[in-house]
Amino acid sequence: MSKTASFVLGSIVGAAAGVVAGMMLAPRPGAESRAMAADAMNDAWDSAVDTYERGARSVSDRLGDVRPGVDAKTDELRAKVDLARERMDQLRDSLSEAVSNTSAQVSDAVNTVTDRVSNMAGDAAAANESAAQSVHVEVVDNAEKPEE
Repeated sequence: MSKTASFVLGSIVGAAAGVVAGMMLAPRPGAESRAMAADAMNDAWDSAVDTYERGARSVSDRLGDVRPGVDAKTDELRAKVDLARERMDQLRDSLSEAVSNTSAQVSDAVNTVTDRVSNMAGDAAAANESAAQSVHVEVVDNAEKPEE
């Protein structure tokens, strides 16, 4: 016989022996024993329900005590977040304005430098032209000179 079959057969025989011993050794009749067991279960159930209700009431009371503080902190945080958002909007607007102003200034400076460079280049070209016209270059050929 396998180990599993032996275990199952032993369990069945043990359970049957327990039932028979319980019936033979019980001090009260079965109906009275069942009623006592039912009463014990009802008492345990009632006790568990009472404990649950007391715990739920206690948690509810504590939450009721904590809730106003949490609501106040939440409102305070919302106010701070709104204030921070307003400040960020102000900073973004001032930064945008500063960037626009700086961009205009840089554009003006670039135009001024470009104009000055163009004027200087024009002046330099005119000076080079006049210098080139004032220079007289004479080319002498050494081959026509008599040797002495």
